[in-house]
Amino acid sequence: MKPLPILLSLVASSLLAQAQQWVTYNPPADKANGKSIVLLSGDEEYRSEESLPQMGKLLSQRHGFKCTVLFSQDADGSINPNNQTNIPGMHLLGSADLVVNQFRFRELPDADMKHFVDYMDSGKPMMVLRTATHAFNYERNKQSPYAKYSWTAKGGGFGGMTVGESWTYHHGNHGGEATRGIIDGKNQKNPMLNGVHDVFGPTDVYGVNPDFPADATVLLYGQVLKGMKPDDGPTLTKATMPLVWLRDVKTPSGKTGRYFCSTIGAATDLLSEDLRRLLVNACYDLTGQKVPAKADVTPVGEFKPQMFGFNKFAKGVKVSSHELK
Repeated sequence: MKPLPILLSLVASSLLAQAQQWVTYNPPADKANGKSIVLLSGDEEYRSEESLPQMGKLLSQRHGFKCTVLFSQDADGSINPNNQTNIPGMHLLGSADLVVNQFRFRELPDADMKHFVDYMDSGKPMMVLRTATHAFNYERNKQSPYAKYSWTAKGGGFGGMTVGESWTYHHGNHGGEATRGIIDGKNQKNPMLNGVHDVFGPTDVYGVNPDFPADATVLLYGQVLKGMKPDDGPTLTKATMPLVWLRDVKTPSGKTGRYFCSTIGAATDLLSEDLRRLLVNACYDLTGQKVPAKADVTPVGEFKPQMFGFNKFAKGVKVSSHELK
């Protein structure tokens, strides 16, 4: 039998390894608002593994939310956005007040996906960012009871059921025409737009289907720019498209869930101060709190995200590296 100190050390090591499958940012005691957010990182292209830890730090340290970030990862705890089937910690959605979803083409084991669907059915709010309109892609287990959430399923799967859109097309020239956010004048007094005036991002505008939901409340439209710089003029031959919108959706249990969708939201897009402010405002509003007149969205620590692109993620980065120092 091993001596007690060695056994305690082994237990501690095991618990530490388990805890480092995800990262939790606890707010300062004097700022804690009692609300918990789980942020789901898992896309191959737009560096959510960089942006969502920053949003977690910002929301926790400056605004009092307890934030937990989950990552697509390999068995050794290395973050791997290309791993579509392993995202430890999905059970934590059960205690969340808000979920921020930035998945793309994930195919989770049924036991993990059940936690996601249970959250949806609870009627709690969800933020759907960029590629999460097409969050799931069931190619390995097409007989899964959750295959209906695949973007290829009838009606557009998860995106079609919730925000009214799945993957459509690049309306702007991908990598060549950036996006300017234009406020919808009818909804300019929505508190989510408090302090929001100048939204820019280098990702392109997504197109929407002709049957874009009539019950959606559009907060911002996306204007296609001629180039990749904030001062580039608009491409006038391309119409604006809904960029950020709200939608209320009935769940199978009869509850109503509120969905906030933003198809701008890559890590490099979040260099835009007002886009960060919009997302912070939405977190306040979706969790039933008063939105600040002008939320502090100063990044916590260094934030120098990499440009979007496939297989351009930093290799060998451990989940534990995102802990708040």
